[in-house]
Amino acid sequence: MEKVRWGVLSTAAIGVNKVIPAMQRAQHCEIVAIASRDKSRAESAAHKLGIARALGSYEELLADPRIEAVYNPLPNHLHVPWSIRALEAGKHVLCEKPIALTSTEAQTLVEAAHRHPSLNVVEAFMYPHHPQWQRALSIVKRGGIGTLRSIQSFFSYFNDDATNIRNQADIGGGGVMDIGCYPISLSRLFFGREPRRVSGWREFDPRFQTDRLASAILDFETGTSTFTCSTQLVPYQRVNLLGTAGRVEIEIPFNAPPDRPTRIWHQTGNQAGGPIEEITFPICNQYGLQGDAFSLAVRNGTPALPKIEDAVANMRVIEAVFESHRRGQFVDLIPA
Repeated sequence: MEKVRWGVLSTAAIGVNKVIPAMQRAQHCEIVAIASRDKSRAESAAHKLGIARALGSYEELLADPRIEAVYNPLPNHLHVPWSIRALEAGKHVLCEKPIALTSTEAQTLVEAAHRHPSLNVVEAFMYPHHPQWQRALSIVKRGGIGTLRSIQSFFSYFNDDATNIRNQADIGGGGVMDIGCYPISLSRLFFGREPRRVSGWREFDPRFQTDRLASAILDFETGTSTFTCSTQLVPYQRVNLLGTAGRVEIEIPFNAPPDRPTRIWHQTGNQAGGPIEEITFPICNQYGLQGDAFSLAVRNGTPALPKIEDAVANMRVIEAVFESHRRGQFVDLIPA
């Protein structure tokens, strides 16, 4: 099958350091161009990565008829406008998370996608493509932990660089937007529904006015999901899925390493000391798997998943976390 020809909007670090190299090694992706508003930066990235074309504007990339799909790792406030422009230029779009600054803004991307039904647009959550998450979901769905009642997630890193976009409040920086979106996404995936209500708390950096520590409770009626995320703590991540007859623990749930195997643990039974199976997964790159899945959808003319409406739903939960902090109480998403 002919590889899908991709163009990249910007020389963002996540693209240059993680996503592009993974897609270049993937089976169905070909990165043919990269663009920056500073052409010298595009040329430097293209030289480093072996990309044939370096362009000095995003408009020039979108005008190239050879490019079939666009990867958009621009800062959060530019996700929706440039994704819409890519759709209007006839390109499929894989856009980094979070998809937008608000659910209202995200909805404008949904409406644009509906105007171009032959094109795919997807929020770039890479974690579900990793085999460790596919196995965990399979275990839960077949009743391997009984009834899922609780999800506990933790995700942190340390970044106090004032120039980093994650520390710039006016363009969508902060911990919940950057990494809190992951526990929200996986909780909705595993419970298979939207939370009925949300409680959130945030603590802000006095310099940046971005949340550097946040915790939330998502009430799914049949169970809860709790998470803490931080942009100024020791780097750590872990997820536990707990049920009435077992649990699944994912050791490195989000930034699964591309250079060594990963592990999850499946404990069965509801008594202390129940048997624990360690499940090891061979080396793979979740960004490459994501790129291949999207490219196959493009080439086969099938919908890429999840649908863009899922990104709006995730954004609504993020907003509920913010609103709950402001009110100091639970915020309803679904009427009781």
